[in-house]
Amino acid sequence: MITYADFEAVDIRVGTVVDAQPFPEARKPSIKLVIDFGEEIGLRKSSAQITTHYSPDRLIGRQVCAVVNFPPRQIGPFISEVLTLGMPDADGAVVLVKPDLVVPNGGKLF
Repeated sequence: MITYADFEAVDIRVGTVVDAQPFPEARKPSIKLVIDFGEEIGLRKSSAQITTHYSPDRLIGRQVCAVVNFPPRQIGPFISEVLTLGMPDADGAVVLVKPDLVVPNGGKLF
């Protein structure tokens, strides 16, 4: 079991994808994302293994949820600054987590 304080330590925010590019250098099929988390956090980059259900051109303008307080991670030649969140579908492919209504970028999950 974790405590509520443990949960509060994970900073999950909503942002809007402003750029998405194929990431052929990644070991597993991935897309490089640039996500706008609003004024407080700004733009952050993420590598996401979401190619089964998403193409780069269809991600622009889409809101996503991400953990913004993990340390950056080197993924091949790319630095991923946030962990974009998803859930597995019935076959294990990632389905992105997003709010069901548009909310301001940078909003924190609570």
